[in-house]
Amino acid sequence: MTPTHAIPLTDDYVRGALRLEGTARGVAPWRLDEWALRQAADPRLRANAAQTAGVRVALRTRATSVELTARRSRATFAGLEPRPDGVVELVVDSCVMAEVVTSGGTVAELDPLTGAVTMHEGEPFTARFDGLGPGEKTIELWLPHNEATELIEVRANAPAEPAPSDGPRWLHHGSSIGHGSNATRPTGTWAAAAARSAGAELTNLGFGGSALLDPFMARTIRDRPADVISLELGINLVTSDVMRLRAMRTAVHGYLDQIRDGHPSAPLLVISPIHCGIVETTPGPAAFDPDALAEGRVVFTSSGDPAEVAAGRLTLETIRAELARIVAERRAEDEHLHYLDGLALFGADDAARLPLPDALHPGPEAHRLMGERFARSVFGGGAFAGVGRTRER
Repeated sequence: MTPTHAIPLTDDYVRGALRLEGTARGVAPWRLDEWALRQAADPRLRANAAQTAGVRVALRTRATSVELTARRSRATFAGLEPRPDGVVELVVDSCVMAEVVTSGGTVAELDPLTGAVTMHEGEPFTARFDGLGPGEKTIELWLPHNEATELIEVRANAPAEPAPSDGPRWLHHGSSIGHGSNATRPTGTWAAAAARSAGAELTNLGFGGSALLDPFMARTIRDRPADVISLELGINLVTSDVMRLRAMRTAVHGYLDQIRDGHPSAPLLVISPIHCGIVETTPGPAAFDPDALAEGRVVFTSSGDPAEVAAGRLTLETIRAELARIVAERRAEDEHLHYLDGLALFGADDAARLPLPDALHPGPEAHRLMGERFARSVFGGGAFAGVGRTRER
C-alpha cells in the first residue's frame, strides 16, 4: 500500500536535533543553535553541526510501509579514497531491520592540495521500507551521521503519533569520535550503540575537530534539558594544538562550572581520550601524512616535539592525568561528577587488534566495542546506573 499519511516534521517526531530550520522544501535538522555557530565563526563546525548524527524520525504506528524523501549535502576529497555514502536505517521496536544508501543532493569536492572546491548538484533521494508487519510498532528512521540531511517528506501507509520518549535524556558532547568518524551507519557510532543498548534518548553533540572547551558549547549544554551528560575531552586539544596545560586546567574548571549552573545535580561524566598512538606522547598539531596522500589515502600524523611537553604542550597522557586530577578534586563537593578513563573504552591492546584505519579515528568494529563497553560499565553499573530506563521528572 502506498504511504499517504504525512508525518509532521516537528520536534515531536524528529529527535536528537537542537533545532529544526524551515527550508523551501521541508526542514533541516541542526545540532547547534545559530548564535553558537556565529560565535565560533568556523565553517568546519557549521558543516558538522548540519550533519545529522544521532538524529532520527520516531513514530508509533500500525503502518506496514514508510517512506522518507530528503536531500543530502556532503563533502568529498578529490584524488582520495571516496568517503562512504550516507545511510538511512530502519529500526522497528529497537531492532535494526533495513537500510537505504543516500544519493544525489549537493556534493562539495575539495582538492586537498589546492583548496579548490567543485560543486556537484543532484536530485533528492527517497528511502522506502515495506513489509514492516502487522500490529502497532515503534518505527525509527535514523538519518546519516556523516551527511547533512534536509527532510522533505515522511509518509506512512497508516496514521501515526509520536513514539514514546520515556528513556533518560542523554546529552553527549565530544570530538569526531563521538560524532562517528569511520562508522559506516548511523546506529553504528559508539554513542548511538550505547544509547540504544541502554534505552536512552540520545542528543549527540559530537563535532569533528571541535571539542575545544568553547564557552558557547558549555552554555549550550547548560541550557539543554538532560538527565545525564557526558563530555569526551582531550583529543582535539592535542590535534588542534590550541592551548597549553595551564590554560586547559582553568578552561576545564570553567566548562564544568557553566554546565553545573544549569544541571546542578545531574550525573556528569568526564571521559578522557581513547588510545591514539600518534599523540599519546607526542604533541600536536595533527596533519595529513604526505606519503599516504600521495597514494590516495588519508592517514594522520602528529608534528609536535615531545621535548616540549615539559613546557606545557599537551599529549593524551598529559590530558588523562590532568582530567583525572580535576575530577577527583571537584568530587569533594560534587558527588554526581564522575571520571571515565578513555582507555577503558579503547586501549592500547584494542588498538593493536583493531588498528585505527587513519591512525586517528576508530573503525566500525571499534565503535561497536566502545558502545558495548560504555553501556555496560556506565549505564549498567557506573555513573549513569541509577538513572535506569525511566526519565527523571
